[in-house]
Amino acid sequence: MDWQRAPDLQKEVAKLISTLKLSYIDHKRVIVFRSFGSTSRAQARIWSLPRIWQKALQVKAHYCLEVISEKFDKLPLKEKRKILIHELLHIPKNFSGSLLPHRGRGRRIDRKAVEELYKKLIVNR
Repeated sequence: MDWQRAPDLQKEVAKLISTLKLSYIDHKRVIVFRSFGSTSRAQARIWSLPRIWQKALQVKAHYCLEVISEKFDKLPLKEKRKILIHELLHIPKNFSGSLLPHRGRGRRIDRKAVEELYKKLIVNR
């Protein structure tokens, strides 16, 4: 498996964060990669930098957003944006380096949550 930085998607993620007013997310610390050769069923996933690694490396929290090229790249732009929004929703408001699960504390990361944000995206563009 190979990972390559994805500057095209890096710009798209920065635009999504800005347009959707996800001000708690530091877009400079969300690094976007495109992977090749994955056998995962996922189209994308987000990786965290746990607190112990932050302390060990003496760095602030960062996230890697990985898109699986074989599955993600062939999708229409609308679906790509929804997938990126979904992955960004896993980042907690305290930007701590942890990840939010799909369900918990009155918040859900599901199709409905993604659709609501996507509608805001359409209105604000």
